[in-house]
Amino acid sequence: MPQRRSSIQELRLTKKKRLHNLDIKTDLKKTIKSFRKAVDSKEVETAKTLLSTVFKKIDKSVKTNLIQKNTAARRKSQFTKLFKSIA
Repeated sequence: MPQRRSSIQELRLTKKKRLHNLDIKTDLKKTIKSFRKAVDSKEVETAKTLLSTVFKKIDKSVKTNLIQKNTAARRKSQFTKLFKSIA
C-alpha cells in the first residue's frame, strides 16, 4: 500500500481507469459474441446491424488506446469477411 499522498491518489485513479477500461472491453466482447451468434444462425439483418455496432465499439476502443490500430483493422476485416460469407 502506498504511503505518500500522491501515490494514494494515483492508486485510486488507476483503479477507476481499470474498471472503466474493463467495462468497455467486456461490452465489446459481448457485442462480438452476439454478432457471431447472428452469423452462425444466418440472420442477415441482425448481423448487419450488429456489424456496424461492433465497428463503432472497436473504433472507440482504438481511440482510447484499449486495443491497437492494427488489431482493430484485422478484426474489422475478419468480421466483414464473416458477414459477407452469409450475405
